[in-house]
Amino acid sequence: NNLSAGRVQSVAVRLIAEREREINKFTSVSSFRLEAFFKAEDMNKKLVTFKAEGNEKLNDEDGARKYLNDCINATYKVSDVQVKPAKKTPAAPFTTSTLQQEASRKLGYSVSKTMLLAQKLYESGQITYMRTDSVNLSETALEATYKEIVAQYGEKYHQQRQFKNKNESAQEAHEAIRPTDMSVTETGNADAQRLYEMIWKRTMASQMADAELERTTARIAISTRKDELTAKGEVLRFDGFLKVYTESKDDDEEEDDENADMLPPLTVGMDLPLVEMRTTERFTRPAPRYTEASLVKKLEELGIGRPSTYAPTISTIQQRGYVEKRDKDGVLRTYRTLSLKDKKITEKEDTENTGAERNKLFPTDLGLVVTDFLSEHFKKVM
Repeated sequence: NNLSAGRVQSVAVRLIAEREREINKFTSVSSFRLEAFFKAEDMNKKLVTFKAEGNEKLNDEDGARKYLNDCINATYKVSDVQVKPAKKTPAAPFTTSTLQQEASRKLGYSVSKTMLLAQKLYESGQITYMRTDSVNLSETALEATYKEIVAQYGEKYHQQRQFKNKNESAQEAHEAIRPTDMSVTETGNADAQRLYEMIWKRTMASQMADAELERTTARIAISTRKDELTAKGEVLRFDGFLKVYTESKDDDEEEDDENADMLPPLTVGMDLPLVEMRTTERFTRPAPRYTEASLVKKLEELGIGRPSTYAPTISTIQQRGYVEKRDKDGVLRTYRTLSLKDKKITEKEDTENTGAERNKLFPTDLGLVVTDFLSEHFKKVM
């Protein structure tokens, strides 16, 4: 007697239900990932170890063993070094949905908790209106931010920017979420303080200079094989906005992030002594279940709902018993590692915990039944 449906909540449940079925149908496939460790002198003539990765996918254990066998008597030479300047640009100031996502990832707040705290900050006059999908800052805000950046970090850290909204249907009546007074860093309430600090830092960073990096890619030739290994590294030349703020990523995006280490100075033709070469069994993973934050992101991408509806929608679908937020324990899985060291190949089996998830949204049986019923009879809404 208390079921409900609607153009936002039912579609949100459907997204969670479809993801669950996708995960249940998913079959994991294994392949072997190749890493090689070499020694070279760093700038201070100290020997350091660095990592290079294989570009070829080794589909099975036999392929991995053959690769290592080929390398038993191999020598390794740097065949190419490329150094390219690169830039990192700050993210735009917060909108309702990006605030909810970031507070969930960085502070572990639920979407409704974030909105409750933001409401308090807004009512006490400390931030601008918290229901907005605009990324713009007013002239007053730009001026205040400029003063604050120059006072704290100096002129070279400032770079004025106006951000454009990617979302076509954005209604930009309000400006982005920002502190009303940039010179205030304390709020006096512990929970709200963490949220306020994040808003303050993000606003500051949005008007700061790009971070300047140098990306190095080195190719390493193997005397007994045609393919090469690749080592990547980066050096931060100027920290820019990173001095204040780094944006977090969702679990599923973490993997691809090129978080390269620093490489020792390498030159073409240089011989490299191999410390160890390892091939480790890795398994494909299904798309992860939604968190409250990633569901908000998905709804926004699809143009479903408005900034004011994300939090109530996510509460409603849980109150109705369509969706539950819970943790899932992982299961143990064995994987194999083959390694080549001192011209000997060794093999070992290890176990890892896989599939453990925290604070993810799972559809209930009721949620699945209602979703199927609505999809069948209300195609237009769904």
